[in-house]
Amino acid sequence: MLNQVIYIDLFAGIGGFHQAMNSFGGKCVFASEWDKEAAKTYFDNYGIMPAGDITKIKAQQIPRHDLLCGGFPCQAFSISGKQNGFNDTRGTLFFDVARIVKYHTPKVLLLENVRNFEKHDNGKTLKTVIHTLQKLNYNIFYKVLNASNYGLPQNRQRIFIVCFRNDLEIINFEFPNNTNKKTSLLDIIETTPSNAKIINRPDTIFTKIFKPQTNLFGGIDLPNKPIQIGYVNKGGQGERIYSPYGHAITLSAYGGGAEAKTGLYYIDNKIRRLSPRECARVQGFPDSFKINPSLTQSYKQFGNSVAVNVLKAIIRNIYNTGCFEKQNKSLHIKTSDTLHRF
Repeated sequence: MLNQVIYIDLFAGIGGFHQAMNSFGGKCVFASEWDKEAAKTYFDNYGIMPAGDITKIKAQQIPRHDLLCGGFPCQAFSISGKQNGFNDTRGTLFFDVARIVKYHTPKVLLLENVRNFEKHDNGKTLKTVIHTLQKLNYNIFYKVLNASNYGLPQNRQRIFIVCFRNDLEIINFEFPNNTNKKTSLLDIIETTPSNAKIINRPDTIFTKIFKPQTNLFGGIDLPNKPIQIGYVNKGGQGERIYSPYGHAITLSAYGGGAEAKTGLYYIDNKIRRLSPRECARVQGFPDSFKINPSLTQSYKQFGNSVAVNVLKAIIRNIYNTGCFEKQNKSLHIKTSDTLHRF
């Protein structure tokens, strides 16, 4: 248990990092989220009202902490956007993380972003982040992980960045192995969802019938990935139909099409989107989690969130390094050091 680990939750959203850290007994002393509806959901679940715009919060106003975590806004780097990166206001928010790190020098940083972050601008964006954090005296490790490999039926690939302060002497860090647990949407669907929109269109086309195979042990072989079985309209984003024997596509906060935020699924002889509770489940949130009453907001919030199971696996490996038990050593960062941007 991480009973003594004090952490802050930046770009907190609805608290995916908080959910994961709570399972290890971590103590959140500060959260920040500028979306008021997401902040309300955060408060309803954790009793902490996140501070607003992090760019307007001075580092000295933030409590000391062992761990800084946050999924800094990804739209600036996403393949579904214009990919403006650090030229986008949202992209520059990484440097607010850097200034807080420079002031507080926490032992560990745990950051998350979209898969495309690794290759954005031919890798220059990631190199800038690494260079900035190295100048602040951190060892950096990163890897793209898929929620599908950690017990969640959602194809969600994200880059995770783990940084250890140099004086902790953590020079090797292993990201968690795949759990090899086979899952499907059948594990998380509601029997009678009250708010999962049903699609009934004359331009529906089924391209195949998926029948799972029985293995030698009498169980069903599950592919652990989305299985497209049809489409509506022209089959664009949000217009593809998937089998419940497979995984959900990546939940999204934005997008067009019939159901771009969750995808379409053929369940109980109906074509429908996922319900907000089902979205919560494919992100790893427990059924005790209080969902925003607005359908629009709930889909947006889960699309913007982080896969909790993946975070739990990473945090367990961070703890296993023994970094939180190591004594603080004096660490000097020159005040003349600047945070270089593009």
